[in-house]
Amino acid sequence: MIIVMTGATAGIGAEALNHFTKLKDTKVYVGARGSGRVLPEGAEAFSLDLSSLKSVRSFADTVKHRLGNTKIDVLALNAGIQAANNQARSEEGFELTFATNHLAHYLLARLFEPNLAEGGRIIITTSDAHDPDVISFGPKTLNIDELRHPTAHSPKGMALYAATKLCNMLTALSLEKEFGALKNLDVIAFNPGLTGDTSLMGKQSAILKLLIPAIRPLFYLISLFKPAFFMGTAKRSGEVLAELAIGKVVPPADKIYASLVRGKLTFPDPSKLAQSDFNRDLLWNESANMVGLPA
Repeated sequence: MIIVMTGATAGIGAEALNHFTKLKDTKVYVGARGSGRVLPEGAEAFSLDLSSLKSVRSFADTVKHRLGNTKIDVLALNAGIQAANNQARSEEGFELTFATNHLAHYLLARLFEPNLAEGGRIIITTSDAHDPDVISFGPKTLNIDELRHPTAHSPKGMALYAATKLCNMLTALSLEKEFGALKNLDVIAFNPGLTGDTSLMGKQSAILKLLIPAIRPLFYLISLFKPAFFMGTAKRSGEVLAELAIGKVVPPADKIYASLVRGKLTFPDPSKLAQSDFNRDLLWNESANMVGLPA
């Protein structure tokens, strides 16, 4: 089995990678910033900076060259960031969180689609924050212009992150529409839930590492009334990500959204915005234009 993965060097992704590399006859190609990454046996890292579409294309070319005629069985698009504001920009001038979480993964899915095996699988990490009915700061509209070129009044912080997770959900739905039946591909959008021990907001300080175990009981109590606030672990979320990616756990028919809620996997409907065919097609077409591909 051939797996290509982003976001595999820390947190949820690193836990999933450990599962992948324990499988027999499995090779994992990981996209990661920098060089000299120490990965488990069976995994190989290639340079990838998700804030640069040029780097995304270079990574895809490198992996394709290494594979030759061998097909990809699983494309796991897991990496993500959460910036404190909306002022940072990607190499091409797009807002950094939007470029990293959405545009780069959209482009990777498009570039690798011809190399995916018949009956292969694409899994994209989204979040229940994409749904304002679950998390209050979730996006209530889809404004692509505000995401790619924000103003001072545009979403920032957690609200911006949530909007990019809506984009991940819509991309998964688009990929299912475009290639699901055509290539017998399975597409899954995975919500790992609130996870304390990740590097989503950068490297954790020693104080934060000590604080998280102390506040877990508080989040547990809150989750009795608001399940989305249950604080899970990277180990459990990574395990579920791996099981979905390799087909050990299969969503019910006509379900694309797999959501980890209080440690248990559920298959709810995505948000109302995500269920809009208009939003799905608009984001697909606008994203294609931004990365220079035909819609």
